[in-house]
Amino acid sequence: MKVVVAYSGGLDTSVIVKWVKEHYQAEVIGFCADVGQEEELNGVEAKAITTGASKCYVEDLTEEFARDFIFPMMQANAIYEGSYLLGTSIARPLIGKRLIEIARQEGADAICHGATGKGNDQVRFELTAYAFEPDIKIIAPWREWSFKGRMDLIEYARQHDIPVTSTAEKPYSMDRNLLHISFEGGILEDPWNEFPEDITVMTAPLSKATDTPEDVIIAFDKGVPYQVNGEKLSPAALMRKLNALGKLHAVGRVDIVENRFVGMKSRGIYETPGGTILHLAHRALESITMDREVMHLRDSFIPRYADMVYNGFWYAPEREMLQAAITASQQYVTGEVRVKLFKGACHVSGRRSPYSLYDENIASFEGDHAYNQKDAEGFIRLNALRLRVLAKSKQRRY
Repeated sequence: MKVVVAYSGGLDTSVIVKWVKEHYQAEVIGFCADVGQEEELNGVEAKAITTGASKCYVEDLTEEFARDFIFPMMQANAIYEGSYLLGTSIARPLIGKRLIEIARQEGADAICHGATGKGNDQVRFELTAYAFEPDIKIIAPWREWSFKGRMDLIEYARQHDIPVTSTAEKPYSMDRNLLHISFEGGILEDPWNEFPEDITVMTAPLSKATDTPEDVIIAFDKGVPYQVNGEKLSPAALMRKLNALGKLHAVGRVDIVENRFVGMKSRGIYETPGGTILHLAHRALESITMDREVMHLRDSFIPRYADMVYNGFWYAPEREMLQAAITASQQYVTGEVRVKLFKGACHVSGRRSPYSLYDENIASFEGDHAYNQKDAEGFIRLNALRLRVLAKSKQRRY
């Protein structure tokens, strides 16, 4: 039997390589998708082989991730439950797609992931896998083995000389990519516990943010960012640039209790510096370039679209249909936005576009050349007609 394991080098997947090899008497091939984990990938291939994998693919998918996943989602202004910019969620369909491609390439009998039976990632990975390979066998060790939690995994790793960084003192789970890093589990399982400020990766602690505000100008073409402060950048490079700027000013850290797809509530800390800046800048540009009714219709899609991404339906036809509408809405979202970063906040301070619908002559309080204020009286009376009829009906009733 040959199994391709979605491998990260962390506690769970390090144990999984050994466990799958022994439990299934299988040849294990690792696949580690580089979606922006940075130094976390150092030595990951050698570690997988040392742990028992016959080989391990480590592939740089950062450009594809930013271009084909992050940016289309940002065009939709997708936010889950008002706070979560979907950093972990949006990486899963790309990883799952490539996992299936490698399984086909290797002639593997099954794929395997390290998502727990309580979480969302099991759904995301498996929905993606079935969308590409409807009869694929999927191994999910957390739904099979007898380990009860990460303390058991730490002990198993110790017994089998598997090097891991998790400890009993810091057992929380971390997931990092080009868009964000998440912290879950451990001390976070009590939602009253404050997460230590100094445990930061992609944002500086707020108390250590620079004392000098900084202006950043982002240029967009049809809703897609392509330039920062006059420098044209590739999608992945642009994300790294905004992440670095956001980190300096402690932008993008949130503490959330969210509703998982499987039904439970979960508390997490998310750092999304570049994504936070992009989201606010994109909305600001839309405010001057999008027709009101188009914007309101598109905004009505946001909760449903965000649910699709969060729940793992990236490759579902309904998401693709919505994406087509969202892409059409971005036709004139072209221009520049200036934001000011300071002490954990991102403030929009300017926006301009060759397609701006903002007309200073109409909006101005000075003069009535382009707008006759007397016209408002008839407008109001027509809109009030049904309210006036209702009021008269109520008067007759009483």
